[in-house]
Amino acid sequence: GRSSSPYGSNSIMEEGNNIFTETSLVQFADVILPVKVPLLYTYRIPESLKGLVARGSRVIVQFGKKRILTAVVSKVHGTPPTIYEAKPILDVLDTTPLINTYQFQLLQFISSYYLCTLGEVLNAALPAGLKLNSESKIQLNPVFDFENISIALTELESNIINACKSNTAHTYEELAQLVNVKNINAAVKSLLAQGMILLFEEVREKYTPKVVKKIKLTTHYLSSVALSAVFESLEKNTAQLDVLQKYLQFTSLLQDFERNNKGIEKNILLENLPSASPLNSLIKKNIFEEFSLITPRFELPENLDYHQELSSLQREATDKISQHFTSKDVVLLHGITGSGKTEIYIELIQQALAGQSQVLFMVPEIALTTQLVNRLQKAFGKKLGVYHSKFSDNERVEVWSGLAEERLSIIVGVRSSIFLPFDNLGLIIIDEEHETSYKQSEPAPRYHGRDAALMLARLHHAKVLLGSATPSVESYYLATQKQWGLVNLHERFGGAVLPKIEAVDLKLERRNKSLKLDFSKPLLEGMKARVERHEQSIVFQNRRGYSPLLICEECGYTPNCDHCAVSLTYHMYKQSLTCHYCGYTEEVMKQCPACGSTKIKSQGVGTEKLEDDLKLLIPEARIQRMDLETTRNKNSFKKIIDALETGQVDILVGTQMVSKGFDFENVSLVGVIDLDRMLHFPDFRSAERTFQMVSQVAGRAGRRAQQGQVLVQTNKPDHWVLDKIINHDYIGFYNIEIAEREKFNYPPFSRIIKITIKNTQATRAENAAKELCENLATSLGTTRVLGPEAPAINRVRNYFLFDIYLKIERQKLDLVKVKTFVAQQIQQLLLNKKHQSCIVIADVDPI
Repeated sequence: GRSSSPYGSNSIMEEGNNIFTETSLVQFADVILPVKVPLLYTYRIPESLKGLVARGSRVIVQFGKKRILTAVVSKVHGTPPTIYEAKPILDVLDTTPLINTYQFQLLQFISSYYLCTLGEVLNAALPAGLKLNSESKIQLNPVFDFENISIALTELESNIINACKSNTAHTYEELAQLVNVKNINAAVKSLLAQGMILLFEEVREKYTPKVVKKIKLTTHYLSSVALSAVFESLEKNTAQLDVLQKYLQFTSLLQDFERNNKGIEKNILLENLPSASPLNSLIKKNIFEEFSLITPRFELPENLDYHQELSSLQREATDKISQHFTSKDVVLLHGITGSGKTEIYIELIQQALAGQSQVLFMVPEIALTTQLVNRLQKAFGKKLGVYHSKFSDNERVEVWSGLAEERLSIIVGVRSSIFLPFDNLGLIIIDEEHETSYKQSEPAPRYHGRDAALMLARLHHAKVLLGSATPSVESYYLATQKQWGLVNLHERFGGAVLPKIEAVDLKLERRNKSLKLDFSKPLLEGMKARVERHEQSIVFQNRRGYSPLLICEECGYTPNCDHCAVSLTYHMYKQSLTCHYCGYTEEVMKQCPACGSTKIKSQGVGTEKLEDDLKLLIPEARIQRMDLETTRNKNSFKKIIDALETGQVDILVGTQMVSKGFDFENVSLVGVIDLDRMLHFPDFRSAERTFQMVSQVAGRAGRRAQQGQVLVQTNKPDHWVLDKIINHDYIGFYNIEIAEREKFNYPPFSRIIKITIKNTQATRAENAAKELCENLATSLGTTRVLGPEAPAINRVRNYFLFDIYLKIERQKLDLVKVKTFVAQQIQQLLLNKKHQSCIVIADVDPI
């Protein structure tokens, strides 16, 4: 019945008929449950559903005593499980399979490669709108004799019975509100035991189509003669006459009665009208009729005339990419900021669409989609779908359906878009391929969107174009080793020149006492000059909040998180201290709890403080902040970007979000506040990250004829990484970095697996980590197994952490066998009773 593999069944890869026509042979189905269980589970197919259950279709099943889940069928067969009795499938949700063969193969790959269960991958793959949920409901027991109750009820129990007498089922929360008591658990338990009420699970489909109410003219009045008669009859009723005239104006009905009488939305017709009464009267007179229509939640325009002539360099790069695609499946486009990579992407998409193929255009973050979608929809109109987490569940389901029903051919999306139901994928474009946002960190699956997309392309025999001004060291290495194609684009589009990057020595600024708050004299004067010239500036600080911490000036006390080993970040606007790891929040201390002093000061600087300081230093400037706090809402990115594009903002202060591939033609100055913190972060990738982030944010300056200026504030103006940034020398940076990586056997010369052991007791976590480390080293050797070590932040959400790192050489060991061994050792550790309270997390290719 079930697979013996700890990370999913191989049966998911088995082909076969999606629906068995000989229904007498079909009795059981292996399903993937969207939960963290290692094995597939077998259910019985009831007679009423035989012939309907298909591989890839969603089914409703009961798992455990009460849980109702949406599972996906992996295999239909006739063999019952041997160690448990198969429960029946409750219902089938799809008339045609929701998951296709390509998706099954991708789910299996991610489960196997990233050491997680198929259920965890499925849970990430399906948008929430495609997963049903169950909700406990309470109702009166219809067979109980309420007329002759012999039991004395408490007042609360009586109130609950009365609340349920409307023959309506209620949730716990609804009942608690009806009886005005917060905790009704004891009363509900008592009534259940006495048989007075019933508890059941109501299953609800999450996705609901958007229904719009529309108004149109009835067919009787679709002629000039009939309409003239209506106008005469309404001559004295000006309110109704206004509604009719508004309808004719919106629909252009008089130009073509039949074609233009499709109706308009009711709320549009009622807009600016004092009441709905005149319209309702026209409906009663049978002049108008009301009808409902299911419509998409977001409408893109029809294809617009889009003509963008490629420059000679862009045309040459496009031809080279196409040439590489004849012999290689993957090409890296190394194009400097502002070189016009997007126009090359559009040209290649048009070629793919001409070949009747689907296209996936991946971006690392939602922030990039706003400007990009505006450009792409001008070229591709309604063929384009957008898929990211700020969209509602219903909107994401509609994109899924649009692709499956072949209404959409191009998807612009973040990493989760790889799970969409492509069946004829011809091209994947991965923009800003170096971005760490492509990597999922929590929860499992901890997959890398770029790397998983490469596998998706292989399954579809599709081509992949990776684009970046600052490619990841691993990607550039594969391109230089001729495993991938490499195309360079080293000039900016339209004759624009790269910005001039200068280092500002903070030690010198302090000696000269020219530092005002956190701004050097050159940066502050540069921003003031831009405001006067009606140009724009960007200030980059990769730390949100007002300041990293509050500190008592007398005793040095700093408030820390109760659940994590970090200090709380001060947010002035919310007047709160917040942990950025677990979300714990407390009020700002006005008096030191340790010594009682009221001398509390903030230390360090975040985006919120920079915004406030600039308002004091340059009061005439219009300042906007872009960080996690200001972009939580669905359309907040777009509003900020629109404000910058339309000149409503003089200075934009932001975290790494501002370094994304935006194109702002009036930005001529970029200031980098804190280079040193990025540069000295304890990680082997810190030099690479610093080069990428500063180069990217610098690329926002001077993207037209005028050369931009970038000022980098640092205590180490002579650092080699800064020298390469100033000279726009990626190749020089790469040569130094790759030599360092090879010397110490870091990626791309090895693969890393990070294993984290968590427990609420530090000694238990440490002991488990030591034992696992020793067991791994017995086969892998001590040089490949590093640790265990407590990380810099060694407690998060009340769990103490210990890390083990495995460095596996690419050429010497079989990675598949290594991961199988690692999975077995983790499983053996957790089978030991003394370690069962531990949580073990495997992260393959961590970043």
